[in-house]
Amino acid sequence: MAAYQTIVVGTDGSDSSFRAVDRAAAIAADADATLVIASAYHPARQEDVARLQDQLGPDVAYQVVGSTPAEEAVRTASERARFAGAKKIDTVVVDGEPVPTLTRLVNERSADLLVVGNRGLNTLAGRILGSVPSEAARKSTVDVLIVHTT
Repeated sequence: MAAYQTIVVGTDGSDSSFRAVDRAAAIAADADATLVIASAYHPARQEDVARLQDQLGPDVAYQVVGSTPAEEAVRTASERARFAGAKKIDTVVVDGEPVPTLTRLVNERSADLLVVGNRGLNTLAGRILGSVPSEAARKSTVDVLIVHTT
């Protein structure tokens, strides 16, 4: 089997997800593969933003302008990936749910490895409601690495 060419990894900005990014970056560095770092999110609804701005008033120090938490997550993950030795890095921020976003990216980028952390895999809620790692493993059409991150 040839080395991996394109690796997709998801992050939500948590320490756990950053550990998955670190592992994916190390693999990408070893294989000279492209690393696609993705974060799925749902933007704040305009009515929620307006309500919060009314509550905050002129105190702009607490008003969020510009980037989303997902953009900050992929920016931080990209820095970590470079530090881990990955050279070809692409970041993607998508409005959507994690698993459909990751599986779509795997297909769009012709990735041959999907990397996710194990957070939620062994929790009661994860067993009853499902978790990102278990659903990603079930729905992926490529190799899936579930990194022990918790």
